[in-house]
Amino acid sequence: MIAQTATRLREQIAQFSGNLSQGLSKPTRRLIQEAIYGIQARQSVHLTEIARSLEEKIPLIKTENRLSRNLRRPELRTTLQDALVRQGAKRMGRDTLLILDLSDLVKPYAKKMEYLARVRDGSEGKLADGYWLCQVIGVENEGNEITPLYGELYSSQAKDFVSENREILKALRKVSRAVGEKGVWVIDRGGDRGRLYEELIPHGLRFIVRQMGDRDLFSGPGRGSTLQIALDCPLPYQTQIVREVKGKEQVFHLSYGFRAVRLPEHPEVPLWLVVVKGLGETPLMLLTSLPMRRNRRLLWWVVSAYLTRWRVEETIRFGKQSYQVEDIRVLTYERLRNLIVLVMAAMFFTAVVLGAQMKLSILASHVLKAAKRLFGIPDFRYYALSDGIREILSRFPRGSAPCPHRLLYEQYLLFET
Repeated sequence: MIAQTATRLREQIAQFSGNLSQGLSKPTRRLIQEAIYGIQARQSVHLTEIARSLEEKIPLIKTENRLSRNLRRPELRTTLQDALVRQGAKRMGRDTLLILDLSDLVKPYAKKMEYLARVRDGSEGKLADGYWLCQVIGVENEGNEITPLYGELYSSQAKDFVSENREILKALRKVSRAVGEKGVWVIDRGGDRGRLYEELIPHGLRFIVRQMGDRDLFSGPGRGSTLQIALDCPLPYQTQIVREVKGKEQVFHLSYGFRAVRLPEHPEVPLWLVVVKGLGETPLMLLTSLPMRRNRRLLWWVVSAYLTRWRVEETIRFGKQSYQVEDIRVLTYERLRNLIVLVMAAMFFTAVVLGAQMKLSILASHVLKAAKRLFGIPDFRYYALSDGIREILSRFPRGSAPCPHRLLYEQYLLFET
């Protein structure tokens, strides 16, 4: 079954890349298809590895040079971003979580990469050379199916960089235009900034933003810091959750409640502060525009939405690890940014396209079976899907083909299974 599955995968990658690249020049469309294929086939962002996957009957360096030359096209990034968010928006529901995440791409040993900046290495907790990544992922509350919507690499040293606020607002606006009134924005403490509320509130966007604790809020007739209000908040509801900490499962006993609050900058807009104790020394504080009342299920929906955001961090690791993103080696800024969007497209193909239709779900099941796993397929199945795609395409690379009659018969069997 490997031969026909590989053929079907290549057909789906070609169709997917064609849909993304409409309106671009022929060389750029070709690059997008070849890059998505090569990233999947080799699980790598190295241009040399992508070139090897293409099996062209010319010197490898010529293929690599062509990929590098076309990768510098600035229209590639914006066109792909717009196409991905349009396709992803079709999967968004009224209450789908739109999780905005700022992460890092650390390059501690790079010296010649353009516009290297100082970033905070999230895994090490210290400053290092690298770039920032701004991503938006769609996911249902407490769900497992993710939709990569937006991805952008940027550097604070680049000539066109204005501010981190601008990068966040660019992501928020692009996704919001595509999804309309659908979705609830879920943002970590880095989103607790006045400029962001100036965008969210006037446009009527629903949100859940974790608080730093030092922001002043009105609560009743008084005014105080978010932390003061949280410490005085009644917590009538209790539950327990199990979370993996340093590779081990740990039980947390939680108490939670809420207060009606308002921002001093927007005193006419009702907001709510959801408070959770039991996850650390400081209460978890979530400012939301979703109306709260004394209802356990309603309140827990907001808490679980933020906990779902924690799980989506695994998606970020999936992209980095499965495609070796932190080993990216192109030197110019434009190529770096374009390659990151191509990785987002590869993630979208793995996470969304293979499971979008019943026939493709059957294809995905064959891909999962091809993945070599010592301990079976993990809950986070995108790792296994990515491994399976690589395994199939490496065993049946481009340029080799079975007998046409045999291929038709095998494809018939595949979809009649």
